[in-house]
Amino acid sequence: MMTRGSRKNKVGLVLSNKMDKGIVVSVERVVRHALYGKFFKKTSKFMAHDENNDCHTGDQVRIIEHRPLSKRKRWKVQETVAKATGV
Repeated sequence: MMTRGSRKNKVGLVLSNKMDKGIVVSVERVVRHALYGKFFKKTSKFMAHDENNDCHTGDQVRIIEHRPLSKRKRWKVQETVAKATGV
């Protein structure tokens, strides 16, 4: 049985915030090639629920696993780690 504290969480960058109460988060991870041993980066995109529409493109956010909220949204914004630096 899964306890409430054992939900997965990830940190990534907000790519899009054009949905109402929804954002797209890009999560980057480093993977080692099985045969050659070279390290390379892989990215995954996650749809996340942003209740107050606080997140903007370029923000670094922590998302946490959540029950399905729509067809593709299974994550929820837990906190904003760093705001985007505006020019």
